[in-house]
Amino acid sequence: MQNRQRRSHLGLLLLASQLFQVGLENIPPITLAVLALNVYLYLFPAAPLLQACVSVKQAYWFKEWRRLLLSPFHHVDDWHLYFNMVSFLWKGIRLERRLGGAWFLYLLSVFSVLTGVVYLVLEMLLTELTQDESYSMACAVGFSGVLFALKVLSNHYHPGGVTYVMGLPVSNRYASWVELVLIHITAPGTSFIGHLAGILVGLLYTVGPLKTIMKKCAEFVSSNGYSPHPGANYSSSGYTGYSSTSGRHSGNFQNPPGSTTDQTASYTGGLTEEEQLEAAIRNSLNDRGQTRQRGAPPSYGFNLSEEPTAEEIRWRRMRRFDS
Repeated sequence: MQNRQRRSHLGLLLLASQLFQVGLENIPPITLAVLALNVYLYLFPAAPLLQACVSVKQAYWFKEWRRLLLSPFHHVDDWHLYFNMVSFLWKGIRLERRLGGAWFLYLLSVFSVLTGVVYLVLEMLLTELTQDESYSMACAVGFSGVLFALKVLSNHYHPGGVTYVMGLPVSNRYASWVELVLIHITAPGTSFIGHLAGILVGLLYTVGPLKTIMKKCAEFVSSNGYSPHPGANYSSSGYTGYSSTSGRHSGNFQNPPGSTTDQTASYTGGLTEEEQLEAAIRNSLNDRGQTRQRGAPPSYGFNLSEEPTAEEIRWRRMRRFDS
């Protein structure tokens, strides 16, 4: 079955094309590493899918807890991988630049495991409520649950924005719930409970105690002066501060009150993801061109020619006289 599903690698080719369009230098390191890990485990899986997916029967009854680590990073086929990784690409770029690489890696680690744990709890509750053992047998695999948790987090930081879900404008506050229902309707084979688990994990972080617990754990473990407070800005390829590159669906970007913006954070509301990406790459190129003009204020274009000052004209005349 796996050989038949993986005979075509069109999804992998499209993913590679997407990455090169973005530019590997424009992708923060943790996001790029997680993308690479998912692709690697698709090509060289750590376990067959039936031994990597997570279910109440296998993980809880038979104590195969390693499935909590394996299931988020294995995918059914290359299209499953493609759609998850493209969605993660946008969310990763946005969140890693806001939170910083160290905290983003910490966040992904916790979300990956906790989403599986919440999934098991929900399936056990459904089994008890309905007395239907099929809920305990349902086996889930893929990164979608983590993506829904990241979606909640991203929308939390931009509550006034708008996300386009299948072309429909939806307030960021409700976008995750709308996506949950629409994906379940349009793609019946997806795990509704797995996606719901991701949303609940995201809410545990944004409005629940999870963020505080993670901070306390980081403070307890760290002994080298590392500050666990999320919000340190990631800087790479000319980017600093907050980025407006959105998740899989585009949305308006709003800067937090009192924050300042520069050219790398000004391509915001009303742009599609493609337009935001083009602006990001264009601004990155502008940043590189402006490194030759230290101390000059940022601008959106290249200053190709400048009129010489009176001092320069006088200096040129003196050189001509001396020659």
